[in-house]
Amino acid sequence: MADLSAALESGSLSVLLGTAIALGFLHTVLGPDHYVPFVMMAKAQSWSRLKTAVVSVLCGLGHVGSSVVIGLTLAFAGMAFAEWEGSRWAGWHEARGSLAAWLLIGVGTAFFLWGVISASRGRRHAHVHTHEDRATHTHEHSHKGVHMHVHGTQVRNLTPWVLFTIFILGPCESLIPLMLAAWAVAGMGGSLLVAAAFSAVTVLTILGTVSVLMLGISRIPFGRLDRWSTAAAGLSLGLCGVAIRWLGL
Repeated sequence: MADLSAALESGSLSVLLGTAIALGFLHTVLGPDHYVPFVMMAKAQSWSRLKTAVVSVLCGLGHVGSSVVIGLTLAFAGMAFAEWEGSRWAGWHEARGSLAAWLLIGVGTAFFLWGVISASRGRRHAHVHTHEDRATHTHEHSHKGVHMHVHGTQVRNLTPWVLFTIFILGPCESLIPLMLAAWAVAGMGGSLLVAAAFSAVTVLTILGTVSVLMLGISRIPFGRLDRWSTAAAGLSLGLCGVAIRWLGL
């Protein structure tokens, strides 16, 4: 049986740990779907920084956690690193990615349409009234009222769960083969170490990137464009899904 201490001393596990750390960072930074949804939805729905951070971390944990569970299951079942590429499990893992991409596209489209409708109803416009004495006056108002507010509250409550579901379905493509390789050289302990390193770097990178972008976006004066933030958030989610599905990001 592979020995964890021997693998650490020989440096074979250290190489895998370094690879896990590098890939955890790069796959997060190079994948806008790992942070853009949180930033845009936080802006559109006026999330606090604390809520944005909590949602980002939980979705990140769900993202890596689902792949860790699959990786450990396959390792226990005896799958070797060399058997992963081209296996039905790798194909199923890729199908999960496609499903997550389509969900992003679908949810993004729904938010975009809802945002456009909400912004249009919220547009202030003028009415001219003529009285019996032929005096006229003009007043402005908005059709955005209680009904839209109720639906908006429901959507705000549901949005974090929708994002969490999408992130659970979204696979970490490189994590499972790394875990299988670590299992071969250092057993379950080595596989868990690699998974922990990859997961920690991924979640921290998501949190850091979201925090920096939130700070930057808070300094931008959107003015009248602010009411289109939900539509912009939906568009960004849809584009992230397109990037995953057809550009491989």
